[in-house]
Amino acid sequence: MSATAVVTGIGVVAPTGLGAAEHWTATCRGTNRIAPITRFDASGYPARLAGEVAGFVAEEHLPSRLIPQTDHMTRMAIVAADWALEDAGIRPEDWPEFGMGVVTSSSSGGFEFGQRELQNLWSKGGQFVSAYQSFAWFYAVNSGQISIRHGMRGPSSVVVSGESGGLDAIAQARRLVRRGGQVMIAGGVDASICPWGWVAQLAGGRVSTCPDPQLAYRPFDADAGGHVPGEGGALLVVEDADSARRRGAHVYAEIAGHAATFDPAPESGREPGLRRAIELALGDAGMQPQDIDVVFADAAAVPQLDQVEAGAIRAVFGPRGVPVTAPKTMTGRLLSGAASLDVATALLSIRDQRVPPTTNISAAADADLDLVLAEPRHGAVDAALILARSYGGFNSALVVRRHTEGKP
Repeated sequence: MSATAVVTGIGVVAPTGLGAAEHWTATCRGTNRIAPITRFDASGYPARLAGEVAGFVAEEHLPSRLIPQTDHMTRMAIVAADWALEDAGIRPEDWPEFGMGVVTSSSSGGFEFGQRELQNLWSKGGQFVSAYQSFAWFYAVNSGQISIRHGMRGPSSVVVSGESGGLDAIAQARRLVRRGGQVMIAGGVDASICPWGWVAQLAGGRVSTCPDPQLAYRPFDADAGGHVPGEGGALLVVEDADSARRRGAHVYAEIAGHAATFDPAPESGREPGLRRAIELALGDAGMQPQDIDVVFADAAAVPQLDQVEAGAIRAVFGPRGVPVTAPKTMTGRLLSGAASLDVATALLSIRDQRVPPTTNISAAADADLDLVLAEPRHGAVDAALILARSYGGFNSALVVRRHTEGKP
């Protein structure tokens, strides 16, 4: 397991834009894409804001045969994979089919598709339920549809660990590349902005009910009151560094380190697992805290969870020891797509030497974090740490750094 895994392609479908370029421009401008829900009538729900992907018309990107058999989430994922491969300059038909694989993350599967078919079942009868329901709702459907579309028959899987899954999927792709795989598509694209999915998210008790798009999602802020859900995400092409070098591919960065931990039981008196995940990820990368130029925070916007994250960052890096940003304040938390979008944003930060801002925060709850607010911060960005946490105690930390030829 000595191969180096690098990222050579990025595909983004997010509230901040279709494609990496559009997303990066909007993010650096601090463009808030949180707005009232349009995908269904949310007037009767306590939370009515979301980060929706605007302007995405699946029929403009996909063959007509795929439309009736796929959920909105899967259509976005297929397009993101197409764009990532195009960005990497990879034509799958030119590669060994067993040398390519797909690892995606999922939190809920195709909820919108599933809701529609359940409504058909209840109101019309079983003969009106689509045969595609058998897989369109399934957690692994994005991996399956992408692998079929591109003839990728190598190791493929799905990771189901909530928002942490976006990092865990990329880490799994790294493992597979280090074991001899040539090309992997990895990350997460998710969507659950429909009544069934919305009720499920509200049940967690962490969704903001503030009606103002500029005030609803404010992590680390004194007035934090929960997060705003969103849809979309990012998929990456993870490739063996030697392969990328031989074909002259542009390399965004190296996937240098990863760790995942699980929080202890509540009231156990033991420390939450996020700090340990950070330390293990740095150790996996062979790096010290001072080697990290920016932290992309999980940014739960729940006061006690924000305190845990701020405490973990301070414990590792010291008070105000590293710039911290949470650009997801512009998009909302995209379920299992959130963390992989943060990774894509971190890669663009390394490329352009710019840290995007955290918007909407008026008064930081913890002055010992060096939060990047309002405007992008220019400066050396050679390594980034991305953090993600999920319901139930999942923690994940991923390190990406500028790739230097010959670095182990």
